[in-house]
Amino acid sequence: MRSNTARSTTTVAAISTVLIAIIALCTAIAPSRASDLVPPPPQTRPIALVGGTIHPVSAPAIEAGQIVMSGGKIVAVGKNLSLPPNAEVIDITGKHVYPGLMAAHSELGLVEIGSVRASTDTAESGSINPNVRAAVSINPDSELLPVARTGGVLTALSVPQPGGEDGLITGTSALIQLDGWSWEEMALKPRVGLHIFWPTLAINRDPSFPKSPKKQQEEAQKRLRQIDDTFAVARAYRLARLHNSAAQDHDSRWEAMIPVFEGKLPVFIHADELSQIESALAWSAGQKLSIVLVGGQDAWRVAGRLKERDIPVIISPLIALPLRRDDPYDAPYTSAAKLFQAGVRFAIANDGSSFAAPHERNLPYQAAMAAAYGLPPDEAIRAITLYPAQILGVADRLGSLEVGKDATLIVTTGDPLEMATQTERAYIQGRNIDLANRQTRLYDKYRQKYERLLRTATPASSTGGRQ
Repeated sequence: MRSNTARSTTTVAAISTVLIAIIALCTAIAPSRASDLVPPPPQTRPIALVGGTIHPVSAPAIEAGQIVMSGGKIVAVGKNLSLPPNAEVIDITGKHVYPGLMAAHSELGLVEIGSVRASTDTAESGSINPNVRAAVSINPDSELLPVARTGGVLTALSVPQPGGEDGLITGTSALIQLDGWSWEEMALKPRVGLHIFWPTLAINRDPSFPKSPKKQQEEAQKRLRQIDDTFAVARAYRLARLHNSAAQDHDSRWEAMIPVFEGKLPVFIHADELSQIESALAWSAGQKLSIVLVGGQDAWRVAGRLKERDIPVIISPLIALPLRRDDPYDAPYTSAAKLFQAGVRFAIANDGSSFAAPHERNLPYQAAMAAAYGLPPDEAIRAITLYPAQILGVADRLGSLEVGKDATLIVTTGDPLEMATQTERAYIQGRNIDLANRQTRLYDKYRQKYERLLRTATPASSTGGRQ
């Protein structure tokens, strides 16, 4: 037997190891602080924005117009309106009013710092996870939400991601408004669609690539069979439940797919390259499913087929490199214009990655690039407001400034597609949102620092001590 001294030494060493691990964990998580902004209470009195240019998006702009919000809804839009006697009247002469921008493909609420594992909840392990729900993982205290709001982004589709290279069916996305105390309060539509990340079918024939062309092809075919098998099992489960629900054991994976077969939930297929898209189109036709194409860098190459089947595309992202060496440099930039000319429904989004989540405020510049390469500017605005709302099934509430819709809108100094434009006010369901965030606080902090240094600088120090 060991002596008491030996046991004590072992115990102390074990405690020290645990303490070191806890300190290391706390150090890693320390930068991932929660936002200290307090969500505003529901709207209690009418608000009238008067004198600015109103951009309904679904109709021509209204110069020197007025928009009235009450009970979280838009109750009047136009000119020379009769304002409610108890309304809070805000003069926005010289400003512009737009619907809140919508990020149609993001990880907002699911990730804070990509390199800090404890702050990331974007994926589950395994390749088949239809039962995963992004909504319940939303972090309402994320510092990234106020940053996105500064760019005019007020709603976002949070999408579960693959847990690795073999990830296929990742779960259901949620449309959230970027303010609220809890995920239940933030979720405008807790289940938007089931997401499938289509296998890569292009073969890398570079001799230095670790897998042979044959091996790559075998793995791609295996993943495609996995998708087929999953849908076959889920369909069989649904039929069994319909005929004898009491005898059929409950399985949360297949339960989550029943709304897909009933036409209540679309399938979002993530695919960029032509062979992927063609494979996904053929598969969805055989399955008789309603689909939305996400990514879609090569979507313009099959625009006719997309138009024929009325399959919308979420271009994600538009600012990207060409897929092939012999493609024109502007192939990604012109894709939106080509889809528009072909009559294909589309929206524009960032790339939906953890890296892009802190930069969702730059969403309007994706649309601006499309406008610079052939897409009419009005269409570019619709591609980040009305069109994503239509694709995601919430156009009755969001996407344009119309009576009866949610009072979710922004007041800007100019066109959101222009980089110099600032968002000065934001309202989510009529609630006045604080546009401060971690970045604006740091800007104010260091601006004051250097202003003080300039005020206290002596002539000698301002010339570097030279005589």
